[in-house]
Amino acid sequence: MTTKIDVDYLVVGAGAMGMAFVDEILTHTDATVAMVDKNFKPGGHWNYAYPFVRLHQTSKCYGVNSTELGGDRVDEVGFNKGCYELASGGECLAYFDNVMRRRFLPSGRVNFLPMCEYNHKDGKAVNLLSGEEYEFSARKIVNATYMNVTVPATTPPAYTSEGGAVIVPVNDLPKVSTEYENIVIVGSGKTGMDACLFLLSNGCDPERITWVVSSDSWLFDRFTVEPGRKFSDPTTQYAIGALQTALEASDYDDFFKLMEDKELIKRIDPSVKPTRWRCATFTPTELAELRKIKHVVRKGYLESVSPTEMKCSKGVYKTPSNAVFVDCSADGLPKMPLKKVFEGNTITLQNVRMCQQVYSAGFIGNVEANVDVTEDRKNELTQPVPMPYNEEDYLNCFIGNSRNMLIWLTEPAVVKWINEARIDLFSPLLNFDCPETAEHIAAMKELMEQAVPKMEQLVASKHK
Repeated sequence: MTTKIDVDYLVVGAGAMGMAFVDEILTHTDATVAMVDKNFKPGGHWNYAYPFVRLHQTSKCYGVNSTELGGDRVDEVGFNKGCYELASGGECLAYFDNVMRRRFLPSGRVNFLPMCEYNHKDGKAVNLLSGEEYEFSARKIVNATYMNVTVPATTPPAYTSEGGAVIVPVNDLPKVSTEYENIVIVGSGKTGMDACLFLLSNGCDPERITWVVSSDSWLFDRFTVEPGRKFSDPTTQYAIGALQTALEASDYDDFFKLMEDKELIKRIDPSVKPTRWRCATFTPTELAELRKIKHVVRKGYLESVSPTEMKCSKGVYKTPSNAVFVDCSADGLPKMPLKKVFEGNTITLQNVRMCQQVYSAGFIGNVEANVDVTEDRKNELTQPVPMPYNEEDYLNCFIGNSRNMLIWLTEPAVVKWINEARIDLFSPLLNFDCPETAEHIAAMKELMEQAVPKMEQLVASKHK
């Protein structure tokens, strides 16, 4: 049996990005929406997140614009003390479920089809349980799955097990941490860092932890990227600092040296220069805890593990006795080719601000709903910013951010949204009517116009 559904927007994916986009459509239009998702409830990858996961950005500006996540609270205890609170995975999952049940569905304009697989080739969806088929007639199709989030629970490790070595996903870490004498954390990204901090925060002796780090990443100090709407607030001052540093730098390496000297970026091991950047944020307390781990394997990518040794691309390392391998190596947000956000009747959700997927989806929803211009102009306002992976992507993302902001300042509907959006607490208020603020805006605009060409030169110099 085939059910035909006629809507204005077909949104493929009810993860955080899809939810943020639809929230803007509901707020600013009277359009109808069908949302198709293979999971049984909204939230995307949060359905499979490890139990101790928390946001790496504040709850204060995460989620959909219409509905607050958590409160305007600062943590008073723990590793995050002094920073705005970070929602847990469970909180995020419940939040998106509540948004669907309390806002989207009661509107009468959203048809949510869970447990359904969408086929982009024939434009149909099939219920994975009943086999019922859905055929859509939609004015526009929104791809909210293009960013392709992967997590260890749904992604097998790229290395093999030999001789009976036990490999478990990071989701099982709370259980296995009490069953084995030693724990090998595999993965140098946010998940690997989170796993190490989970063990340390629960009293695990650092001597029991072996950490396989294929490559080190630069880190943000969370205190320097706290949200705020004044030009004097940390996040705007951080951006100004990075732009000024680019103008000061003599070459690519000098840029990162100056950034570290100014404590705008940090590394875990002072003796190891990072080559990656994945937008991870940490407090000084968390960084001090991670530095307690002395058994760190830096021999490239892990190829195979056994009860006696770990074979890596750059050598072999002895496996500690009675060890369990905890896989944290999924790529999270792998780099995807950048494409036009608006193309005919298709909208492909991507980052338009570095490391801000959900914000970006809400921003694109606002442009779709409130900027009644040509497709070329919409694409000009929503130029994708690449997902960071390598060290140089830090500069590439800053270039993309700055270019976008320069364009956003020319569009009244975008400026209005930035000023009113709950999820845009990383932008200063753009009040052109206030002489003092207008002066700050002009100064920052001039700084970006000077710094972007210099940043492009710095990236180019790395490849000479």
